[in-house]
Amino acid sequence: MKYRRFGRTNWNISEVGYGMWGMGEWSESDDKQSSNSLDIAVDGGVNFFDTAWAYGRGHSERLLGDLVKRHPNKKLYLASKVPPKNFKWPSKKIYSYFDCYPIEHINNYVDKTLKNLNLDHIDLIQLHTWDDSWADIDEWKKSIEELKKSGKISAFGLSLNRWEPDNGIKALRYGLIDSVQVIYNIFDQSPEDNLFPSCKKYDVGIIARVPFDEGTLTGNITKETKFPKEDWRSTYFVPENLISSVEKVDMIRPLIPSGISMAEVALKFILMNNNVGTVIPGMRKKNHVESNISVSDSEQLEINLYKELRKHRWDRLPTSWSQ
Repeated sequence: MKYRRFGRTNWNISEVGYGMWGMGEWSESDDKQSSNSLDIAVDGGVNFFDTAWAYGRGHSERLLGDLVKRHPNKKLYLASKVPPKNFKWPSKKIYSYFDCYPIEHINNYVDKTLKNLNLDHIDLIQLHTWDDSWADIDEWKKSIEELKKSGKISAFGLSLNRWEPDNGIKALRYGLIDSVQVIYNIFDQSPEDNLFPSCKKYDVGIIARVPFDEGTLTGNITKETKFPKEDWRSTYFVPENLISSVEKVDMIRPLIPSGISMAEVALKFILMNNNVGTVIPGMRKKNHVESNISVSDSEQLEINLYKELRKHRWDRLPTSWSQ
């Protein structure tokens, strides 16, 4: 496993991290399988784990806390997220900052997270939604100061809305944000335009999420794929999105070299960008963990393939179903 400096925190984190959403709200989640996969990741050198209270109302956090107990001699960097008080994803301009993140709400959910982890400190806490119309408000700045002073957190970050990578740049200018989490993959390359240069300017760590475009860039989703009602993806992959996404993926298939999966190519694409601190694929099964973490120690994409993949940029705007 290779490691990268994570912005101003100066942490050396695994360039392939672990996204834990699938352990909280996706169908076919199994705690025994999840715990085994987490252990395999640690043994393979993964040291960055991203979760959220919203992933199963703390369930994913408890799984992460148990992982820390099982590996007391390993330094694992833990990241979680505070849900908005109105429990609306994504944030919209009609929501005020105080609808979403008053100080007492942030403090309450940081405490809930620490209780779920069974720890008195977490490395990184993030706001699970954000809108840059809030950037000038002093409340969030006070929250950062108080949480760091209390010793409950080391770093503070923002998780940016789907397909709105510029909606967070204004907040970075205050010099208080340590990290941003943003969707970045073969299709979603727009963070390179403005967000990544801003992060470089202010030395902000970048977490690349949704590397497989919620699954399409694994190559395993077809136009006939259906998800159970209780699975979040059933509301995301509405026919309009499913059909267009599969058609875009089908254009990429001929580019994938033999002997390597589309998922591996998708991860390698992201890691070609040195601005990225870590990419956090969701992993629940042993074979997925082993395949994904092996990408770090394998060869980079051949440059001509990388250039061809860059042509498949797909700029999208938020919709009623994009969440």
